[in-house]
Amino acid sequence: MKYSRLYKILVTFKAYQLGDLLPENKFLAKFKWLLALLFWVRKKARDKNSGERLTLALQELGPIWVKFGQMLSTRRDLLPDHIAVPLVKLQDRVQPFDSKVAQQIIEQALDAPIDYYFSDFDPVPLASASIAQVHSAIFKQSGAQVVIKVLRPNIMPVIEADISVMSWLAEKVEKYLPNGRRLRAVEIVKDYQSSILKEMNLLQEAENTQRLRNNFINSDMLYIPYVYRELCRKNVMVEERITGIPISDIDQLNDYDVNLKLLAERGVKVFFTQVFRDNFFHADMHPGNIFIDISEPINPRYIGIDCAIVGELSKYDQRFLAQNFIAFFNRDYHQIAQLYMQSGWVPQDTDVLALELAMRDVCEPIFAKPLGEISFAQILFQLFQVARQFNMVIQPQLVLLEKTLFYIEGLGRQLYPQLDLWSTAKPFLESWYQEQISIKHITKQFVDTLPQWQEVLPDLPARIKQYERDYKQLNNQIEHLTKQLQETNQKQTRLWISTIAVIVVVACISAIY
Repeated sequence: MKYSRLYKILVTFKAYQLGDLLPENKFLAKFKWLLALLFWVRKKARDKNSGERLTLALQELGPIWVKFGQMLSTRRDLLPDHIAVPLVKLQDRVQPFDSKVAQQIIEQALDAPIDYYFSDFDPVPLASASIAQVHSAIFKQSGAQVVIKVLRPNIMPVIEADISVMSWLAEKVEKYLPNGRRLRAVEIVKDYQSSILKEMNLLQEAENTQRLRNNFINSDMLYIPYVYRELCRKNVMVEERITGIPISDIDQLNDYDVNLKLLAERGVKVFFTQVFRDNFFHADMHPGNIFIDISEPINPRYIGIDCAIVGELSKYDQRFLAQNFIAFFNRDYHQIAQLYMQSGWVPQDTDVLALELAMRDVCEPIFAKPLGEISFAQILFQLFQVARQFNMVIQPQLVLLEKTLFYIEGLGRQLYPQLDLWSTAKPFLESWYQEQISIKHITKQFVDTLPQWQEVLPDLPARIKQYERDYKQLNNQIEHLTKQLQETNQKQTRLWISTIAVIVVVACISAIY
């Protein structure tokens, strides 16, 4: 199915004339040439502009491509309006599937008629996205308003085919592109595959939602809806229905006099709180998943839904990122270069001074701009580009984090174009890092590990004695082997002496006669 899917992708690109969107480039010129070689394909959406054609093409290609369009839709600072605006439709207005099929899936999953648990089930979807669609209803038991999320039927074969195509392309990239292995494209595709498969499991999403909700209970920055765990299945999830304004509806937010500056700053704080305080972050924060609670317009709060894709980092990655961000905020390029080497992102024999100067050359002209015009995500991208020149190895575990940062900055600048990411993020990171190296935190870590020590300590004397016995036994074995080796060497020495002696005697006899 891989090659048939690849052909379908190319045909769709040609049908919607997407080759026109590609810039002039030698590599991309080959791709355009390949599209031109395809058999005749009927052109679609001729009366649409390029952005609308791109949106329709991504929607036709399915979930993975829709998600790509969702990410692009947040980057108004990178894309012209005629491209970015139509892509917004992919956030929650993908073509829905038949509501009768949705009802059948719900009844089969819950093993009961729809009216057993719910009243006022609305057959018209409240929202329709790439993986699932949502219907509203009322929970009979409590009268609470709820939403029922239902996975799209029969999408797994398409997802598997797309992943297969992506894996094939990743293998070709690593095999044929110069230094292609450093990109670790195959590993990145595997990570993406893992993420999207998790999104296909609504039981996992329910667990993620509950965990995020617990992390932000009573928060004035973020609200996560309640999940009815007893009514969740792998393909159906029931949760509290929230009321809010879509984050993309700036006009309506302005009509209610929402404090957009505070809202944008809180978005940054929510991101860094999830990444560093909780080490559990919502990694799919496109506008279709974010609403605004305007019950207090001067004190607005985010509402987050669709928690299927989440990210976690190791303690090492957390500390490295915090140090890297702080050095970056302080424009300490030498420290950044050192951190890249210490982390193993670039080889140990890298010329640190050359790496530092290259980073400085890229960043300093950007810092000359007003803070409101500086794109943090773009600078990180530029730094990675510089590091690639020094054989940087791509870190797949940070791909979700990078994507989330692009989302957050795009949304923040959309709300408040003068957003100063630096003054918002820097104090948070400095405070977090100082806390990590404080005596209080180290003591807490020690106390937290006491139960583990209590399990180990009673057996410690016996383990030490066993280690001593093992050490003595190993030492005796080494001594025995050493003795055997010495005896073997002595035998070999005697053999060589005897051989040389025989050769000398034979040589002397030969000389006499």
